[in-house]
Amino acid sequence: MIAIISDVHGNLPALEVVLEDIDVLGVERIWCLGDTLGYGPFVNECIELVAARCELVLAGNHDLAVRGDLEPARFGGSAGAGVEYARAHLEPANRALLGPLAPAMALTGIELFHASARDPVWEYVRGPAVATAHLKAQTQPLSLVGHSHEQLAFVLPDGEAEAIGGPVAPGAYLELTAGARRVLNPGSVGQPRDRDPRAAWLLLNEGQVQFRRVPYDIPRMRAAVVAAGLPSEIGERLALGW
Repeated sequence: MIAIISDVHGNLPALEVVLEDIDVLGVERIWCLGDTLGYGPFVNECIELVAARCELVLAGNHDLAVRGDLEPARFGGSAGAGVEYARAHLEPANRALLGPLAPAMALTGIELFHASARDPVWEYVRGPAVATAHLKAQTQPLSLVGHSHEQLAFVLPDGEAEAIGGPVAPGAYLELTAGARRVLNPGSVGQPRDRDPRAAWLLLNEGQVQFRRVPYDIPRMRAAVVAAGLPSEIGERLALGW
């Protein structure tokens, strides 16, 4: 079994409950699809936990901005404020953890991207058109992506021209049968944007996947955002899942 997490975004309360859920199920392997940082104030705590618990970790666009690869000016409003906060508060030892991370990784039978196969940093795989292009660009039967903060699944059956799929119901199980290319998004641990405020992750288990959701202490996170002097909308959106 492998747990897939993504887009923690400095949200320690959400990360803690997801890791607890993973531990209860006895899952020992965890892969992170990037954006551990950005938005939330728990900068050092989150990167330390992800580094300690995850077997594989990607860099997301926010992580790359914190590392210095991207300019904060490319991020507007609260996103830019989160990047600047992380840059200012990330301890040197934890900044070094960002050094070797890349936004994509290829394994046997599976590929990992923060965003997409065509653009691992920025492109959102949300709808059938982009999903079709992504699935045609990936080289393995299965890929995992983050970035959109939504639990999604698309499939491109062999011989078909267009992908089908979209948002996935919380708790849904899917069978990964042969004869098709698939892309799955575990949703966001720390910044869900599918109108469900619960933290999201994905369980991959021998040809079957489950999309899981876990409630967490949103008031604690909102209070931390205010205490850190970050834009209040970062915390306010958490209660809406948007």
